[in-house]
Amino acid sequence: MPLTKKTRHGNILSINAKVARNINRAIILNSIRERQPISRAKISDLTKLNKSTVSSIVASLIAEDLIIEEPDHSPRGIGRSPINLRVKRGKHYVGAIYFDSSKTELAVIDMDGTIISSAEIKTEIGNPSEFVSLCIKKLNVMRGQFHPHHFRGIGVTVAGIVDAAQSKVVYAPNLGWQDLDLGQVVRDYAPAIEMVTVENDAKASALAELLLGTHKVNPTNVVFLSVGAGIGAGIVVDNHILSGGSHAAGEFGHMTIVEGGERCTCGNQGCWEVYASDRATIRRYAAEKKLSQEQTANTSLESIIGLAAHGDDVAKEALTKSAQYIGLGIANIIRSFDPEVIIIGGTIIQAWELIYPEIMETVNKRGFFGKQRNTAILPTSLTGNPPLLGAAALSIRKIFTDYRIAL
Repeated sequence: MPLTKKTRHGNILSINAKVARNINRAIILNSIRERQPISRAKISDLTKLNKSTVSSIVASLIAEDLIIEEPDHSPRGIGRSPINLRVKRGKHYVGAIYFDSSKTELAVIDMDGTIISSAEIKTEIGNPSEFVSLCIKKLNVMRGQFHPHHFRGIGVTVAGIVDAAQSKVVYAPNLGWQDLDLGQVVRDYAPAIEMVTVENDAKASALAELLLGTHKVNPTNVVFLSVGAGIGAGIVVDNHILSGGSHAAGEFGHMTIVEGGERCTCGNQGCWEVYASDRATIRRYAAEKKLSQEQTANTSLESIIGLAAHGDDVAKEALTKSAQYIGLGIANIIRSFDPEVIIIGGTIIQAWELIYPEIMETVNKRGFFGKQRNTAILPTSLTGNPPLLGAAALSIRKIFTDYRIAL
């Protein structure tokens, strides 16, 4: 029996009562998560749901140990203080794994996005099944320190092309993975976990920013730009993350910005990440300093940022040149998608005061259409590594569901 009844034009005439309650439950739970602490009366005003519906659903959420009550201690006049609601911490944890070429990051993360415990291990590229087994064992040891009986879900992010619907890694060249059913591999070693989700690192980072970020913006069209060893993006249009016909939407790192330019690892020439990635910044700095191959291998972007902060002109020049190329790519993105906001994540944002003016100078020259509004360009507000928090957000989103109230 269908859950909904529609006209021939697709307008919903009626909806199954259980579905309606689930939607209302999600709206209320997200309202608490986003505006906590908040009272039942405020939820009713905010959501336009009647007070009895709010009270009934709140009672069930308390029974599920998803939320808790606490007295409102703010100053007020005569009368009983209202009871506020919060998401309950310390009860429902999710596991998060971020696979990158050099290191894999693991974390136990609370339902509100708080990182409870985290660890890094060297990525073993050879046998993905054995390495996933090692990661799951490590996660379970970390979780066991905090006594929940199991994870509510495990989210996995990968630096590569991912078919999220099938939980498969289509192609991750730096990991040597192709057509890997990563979701099934995780389930093999964590059979008790109901929710196992796999996604591309940049797309998941976009989700984490929307779900867990603290920027005081509520846009529906956003690009999250992940700048690291490569460059990728999560594109959000009308609150939906674009996947693409072959799951490669957002692979901007391989768009050509310098015709006939330097050779990229993908085989093409002049790709954006050849000029704007962390590796490009390090290579640029090393060439100017005439560092040996061994010295270059031991040079990190963090160290270059530190040198720039202490007045090293070569380090500053390497960073500002990368910022100009970042701005050039962003200008192309703006002309392609016209997003309201572009959020940048990656180590390079530690030098935000230095790179932001350079990015904006290039974007202002090349990206905007006449006198139309500007696209805001912001550093990520996430306090942890975005792809790792993105892995957690994959499970957290399912706990809260995707239903949200638009204000």
